[in-house]
Amino acid sequence: MNDVLPHSFEILVKELSKLPTIGKRSALKLAFHILRSQPEYAETLGNAISTIHQCIKFCKVCGNLAENDLCTICSDASRKADCICVIEDIQDVLAMENSHIFDGVYHVLGGHLSPLHGIMAENLNIASLLLRIENSLKSDAPVNEIILATNPTPDGEATAIYLAKQLKQFPVTVTRPGLGLSMGTNLEFTDELTLRKALERRQSF
Repeated sequence: MNDVLPHSFEILVKELSKLPTIGKRSALKLAFHILRSQPEYAETLGNAISTIHQCIKFCKVCGNLAENDLCTICSDASRKADCICVIEDIQDVLAMENSHIFDGVYHVLGGHLSPLHGIMAENLNIASLLLRIENSLKSDAPVNEIILATNPTPDGEATAIYLAKQLKQFPVTVTRPGLGLSMGTNLEFTDELTLRKALERRQSF
């Protein structure tokens, strides 16, 4: 990178530059920030990074991030388990929670259908969703509504249409967020008010 910089510093900059949206200049700024911080900060940051793969796993029910078998949402008895909001990615859970309107539970697909990129139904958490609904209908707490909150993009719409067809086998109401979400946007980048209105105006799908 630069013979002026120590090798250990260059390694840090190189690794930081591998992060999404972080270029070489931003990586340099971050590296200098870490260097100028207290040693305790660097140690805490390093420990957080080195242990994340040991501490974090995926919820066995919904696919959200968890430290135990169930995420904090699935293990929350106050959530309405009869309403499942189907989303593409874990970041969308954060967006939905920030809207402060949804009190049901989630199911993370892990992406969207995209045959051109080799992403088919078997590559997503669709089978687990169908099994989850089927098992609930045999219990005392059956699922009543499925909200297909995939992103309003061509791939997201195609995924929602595919899911709607699969869900016809179950006696559940299938809805889609209403007006407010423009085509081509992602849930994680949608402002809270727009997302709130879209949920309030959800329609049968």
